[in-house]
Amino acid sequence: MKHKTKLALAGFCAVALVSTNAVAQDTSLSFFVTSVGMGNGADLRGLEGADQHCTTLAAAAGSEGKTWRAYLSTWYADKRGVSARDRIGQGPWYNANGELIAADLDQLHLAPNIVKRTAVDENGNAIKGRGDKPNEHDILTGSRADGTTYFPWQEGDHTCSNWTSSGEGSADVGHHDRHGGGNTSWNSAHRSRGCSQEALTKTGGAGLFYCFAE
Repeated sequence: MKHKTKLALAGFCAVALVSTNAVAQDTSLSFFVTSVGMGNGADLRGLEGADQHCTTLAAAAGSEGKTWRAYLSTWYADKRGVSARDRIGQGPWYNANGELIAADLDQLHLAPNIVKRTAVDENGNAIKGRGDKPNEHDILTGSRADGTTYFPWQEGDHTCSNWTSSGEGSADVGHHDRHGGGNTSWNSAHRSRGCSQEALTKTGGAGLFYCFAE
């Protein structure tokens, strides 16, 4: 009887161990604000160039083995573009300091843990926001508050020609610190004055954007 009891206990412990491992979350870096832009305003060389920038910064910070996507939407006059929320996977996402940003897409777009303290760069450093000099809280997204792109008939381009323009046009931006002129949205606060580095700076930005591990 004692032998059977020991076997039963051993089996229970093994199952418990497997269960614990199965529910353990990877809390390593899976979300960040880029520490630097790409240096040419909103011309990010398209989605591919922006994704590569995310990958490069993440690798430099020691994060490997993940597929990185920029949180950016695209817009076209004759067809539906790509929505940022459809590019970034299902979550959960953690910042460089191990803090949970959102468990899934619903939480990310309804009640995310995105404020100045948590919306840090790939190394866990704060991004300048309202009250800092210079203010750089405008984060490029080209998206509506629910993370979707605009329809072709909705007010024209919001993406600086799908992230290829550093001149004419404008882009939707969010406020990573959730402050500024009553615009508290992290991903859809207002439009930029233009697409150049100078224009982005004038409205409180630096050409930064969000990166998520898919």
